[in-house]
Amino acid sequence: MAQTRASRSGPEAGAADAQHTEGYWALVIGSIGVVFGDIGTSPLYAFREAMHAAHSRGISTGEAVIGVLSLILWVLILIVSLKYVIVLLRADNRGEGGTFALMALGQAVAKRSSPLILALGVAGASFFYGDAVITPAISVLSAVEGLKLIAPQLEKAVIPVALVIISLLFWMQSRGTDRIAKFFGPITALWFLVLALGGLSHIFDNAQVLEALNPLNGMLFVWHHGAMGLTIMGLVFLAATGAEALYADLGHFGRKPIQTAWFLFVFPALLLNYFGQGALVLSDPTALDNPFYKLYPDWALIPMLILSTLATVIASQAVITGAFSLTRQAIQLGLVPRFEIRHTSESMAGQIYMPRVNWFLFIAVVTAVVMFKSSSNLAAAYGVSVTAAMVIDSLMAFFVVWQCWKWPMWRAIALMLPFLLIEQVFFAANMLKLFEGGWVPLMIAGFLTLIMYTWLRGTRVLAKQTRRNEADLDWLVRKLEAKPPHRVPGTAVFLTGDPYAAPTSMMHNLKHNRVMHERNILLSIKTEDTPRVARHERLTVERVSDHFIRIIARYGFMETPNVPKIIEMCRRKDVNIDMGSTSFFLSRRSLRVTSKSELPRWQERLFIALAGSAEDATTFFQIPTDRVVEVGTQVTV
Repeated sequence: MAQTRASRSGPEAGAADAQHTEGYWALVIGSIGVVFGDIGTSPLYAFREAMHAAHSRGISTGEAVIGVLSLILWVLILIVSLKYVIVLLRADNRGEGGTFALMALGQAVAKRSSPLILALGVAGASFFYGDAVITPAISVLSAVEGLKLIAPQLEKAVIPVALVIISLLFWMQSRGTDRIAKFFGPITALWFLVLALGGLSHIFDNAQVLEALNPLNGMLFVWHHGAMGLTIMGLVFLAATGAEALYADLGHFGRKPIQTAWFLFVFPALLLNYFGQGALVLSDPTALDNPFYKLYPDWALIPMLILSTLATVIASQAVITGAFSLTRQAIQLGLVPRFEIRHTSESMAGQIYMPRVNWFLFIAVVTAVVMFKSSSNLAAAYGVSVTAAMVIDSLMAFFVVWQCWKWPMWRAIALMLPFLLIEQVFFAANMLKLFEGGWVPLMIAGFLTLIMYTWLRGTRVLAKQTRRNEADLDWLVRKLEAKPPHRVPGTAVFLTGDPYAAPTSMMHNLKHNRVMHERNILLSIKTEDTPRVARHERLTVERVSDHFIRIIARYGFMETPNVPKIIEMCRRKDVNIDMGSTSFFLSRRSLRVTSKSELPRWQERLFIALAGSAEDATTFFQIPTDRVVEVGTQVTV
């Protein structure tokens, strides 16, 4: 060890340290562009909406500014900084974060509570999609609404311009974003710098704004104004939208770069901007109509409009990419049918495009813009999805802290219960706006939860029905060895969910064709409860007999299986498979309704419709189409 250290001293060690430092700061800047885009656009509307609600009920400007700012400050400290940046970033699943990573980690360590954690994970993911719909709509609208300050007659152009920007954003998804993604970090870093400068230029307009540093001012504000205080409290939580992205993007950037970016750059910039808006409104109450844009001089309005539009597009892009990633994880975990996944970058495995998800989000976002017409109207809907997702994160994190970190239950409760209580109060506050837009994320979450629940339950019933038609593989091998069928040259690969049972396609081939190949491989692809599986742990090969081989390929829930690559890896296990002489046998099941089903009739029909919409296994697993033999079977569910 001493020799190694000595050999790396001097210029080489210095160069290595410099390279490491350069890479670290590249991750910090990259995280600013991807992780903090959503929370970074909150100053466009969060303070304004809370103040408008207070002003509409006759609360004095001075009292409202101090109360709202105090609530914003302590939400950013307690929920974002303490819960997400400090606590949850340590609750990683082999370096990965996010709803499904937390769910899988919780299920792995809390077996008895696994069904509850699964239900929480499904609900949390469903609310994320509500967030993915509302974020582009409210962010782009709030940026484009700056047109009204440039020229009041441009108000009619706000919605058309917003729709054009949103359409271009979703159109570019199929072409990939790897070429322009390198600009996201610098542009968003510039955005935060401008946020800080805008706030700093007005923060001394009225020193009274510093009273907001006292948390009692926020609590007393809510207490004195009852239901109205709760309503304002719900709008204040808009300042924390995007906090869950801190945890979801953990695997892309790492804990330290995200923490450095937040405490050194993002958090100070947000505080300066919010307090600058507050001081401006205290000194000039007429600035209340749009305090964000009025932080800047008239000559800077057009540049700020352009920069804020770019920042909201980047924030929206991060949410859309997150929806693609979350859907891929849901497919791997068996929560939804297989959807088409296209890889849009040769160098970055995480750059994917999912056409169905993209068009679902596009239609939903456009509908939200046309239906709500302004960012103010969308504000109520936004808070419900964010607070619900955060409450669910806290509940799942409790199991991880208790079971995975091995903390005593009382200590885990002491850590997570304060977060949970705060978030539940904010959730209740947002539910007061249920009929003013809060129903939208609830409807989206309810619909997606129903889809996932139906798919989970239906696949279990289908698996039970399929097992009845399958024989034990070891039993079948003994029968075939005792009375060999006619064998044909080549290799047959049978894809199966259960590697210890003879798949339906094999049984039908044997029954109707009365032949078997010289070599038969049962290939089973399993999804583990970890984000990724190490390459040396990917394959398990077992020789059942001279003619049968069992291969189990394991993938993490953030990986996409690829059969040709599995075949290549088999060669390292001394299983040489010539694709030119190999046939892949797949079972194509035709599902039929039955009066004896375990599912209600409506759920049975929904499951059959979902199964019919699933991506073809040949395409999804990237199997050469000219080597596939599909065996059709009818199954009742």
